[in-house]
Amino acid sequence: MPELPEVETTRRGLAPLIVGKNIEKILIHEPRLRWPVDPTLADRMQHQLIVNITRRGKYLLILTTAGTLVLHLGMSGSLRYLANPSTPLKHDHVDILFKSGELLRFNDPRRFGSLHYSNQPEEHWLLRNMGPEPLGPNFTGKYLWNISRNRRVGIKQLLMNSRIVAGIGNIYANESLFKAGIHPIRSAKTISLTRLTRLVEEAQQVLNAAIQKGGTTLQDFVGSDGRPGYFQLSLSVYGKEGQPCPRCAEYIKVHSINQRSTYYCSNCQR
Repeated sequence: MPELPEVETTRRGLAPLIVGKNIEKILIHEPRLRWPVDPTLADRMQHQLIVNITRRGKYLLILTTAGTLVLHLGMSGSLRYLANPSTPLKHDHVDILFKSGELLRFNDPRRFGSLHYSNQPEEHWLLRNMGPEPLGPNFTGKYLWNISRNRRVGIKQLLMNSRIVAGIGNIYANESLFKAGIHPIRSAKTISLTRLTRLVEEAQQVLNAAIQKGGTTLQDFVGSDGRPGYFQLSLSVYGKEGQPCPRCAEYIKVHSINQRSTYYCSNCQR
């Protein structure tokens, strides 16, 4: 699914296109997303001004003068800004039409995405229990060390827990742990402050690099401008089972943790 860098790439691409635009109306072509779209949402948003677009974890927050749209792209969702609107196709579920004539279209073939309205997004049930942003000032080695002292769970599971840190998905957890030299199933409470500090630094570098390169191209994701991301060209271990480790030439292994593929080098990661 689109992960934090893909969502941030989308946010950055859309900001100059939609902030300051007035919404003429919202058309809900298919309300049956992961959760049903509130039938009052279209009326709430009619004739409202978009004042900002931000991100919380993997959620996009479109702030308007009447409240906030909370959007998740799901497994296969994407947003398109169309200067010359076309007739919606089968998987085009939501259109935000602007008074200027353009529209923002949400396409989601698998319908695992979601769209909600909230006048207090920080208290929305999808967001209120999230941990700190991985690129924010509160995600530090000391924070991770403090929160992991009584946890036997493996460090990769800890990183992917959105209540611990918001938005580090499977791809970037794999890459961060490799760069930090930490085995993904190692018990979090056994890892030193020094190594956790390095892990946080590596995670932030990996995420920032992915954002700069446009995100990671998966089978469905493309950016708001229709172009795919290119960070997959820089991946060290993810998706590279049986290939030589870029550090030691040992073969990369794969293991399933919570039904998520976990790639690692048993020689470099301890």
